[in-house]
Amino acid sequence: MHTVFGVRTMGRRYEIEAAFSESLKITKRGWVVETREFVSNLAKYNWLWTLKEANNWIEIHKHNFRDISTEEGEARTFHMFDPHGR
Repeated sequence: MHTVFGVRTMGRRYEIEAAFSESLKITKRGWVVETREFVSNLAKYNWLWTLKEANNWIEIHKHNFRDISTEEGEARTFHMFDPHGR
């Protein structure tokens, strides 16, 4: 559940996936997602998450992404990798 205008509603899980997909960027290192961008895109769907909540979701639901952040804190960067090394 999440809150929209003070009313608790059931969230649409597909919106989280959509926000994640919208946050993906291609760089010279490959596909990356930044937590700040993900949280910003979630807000467009009325999902009001903290950076920590977004990081936790990525760690639980996106096993092919690893943290490549260069600074400490919750504003993290995740990189897509091939767990099979191919």
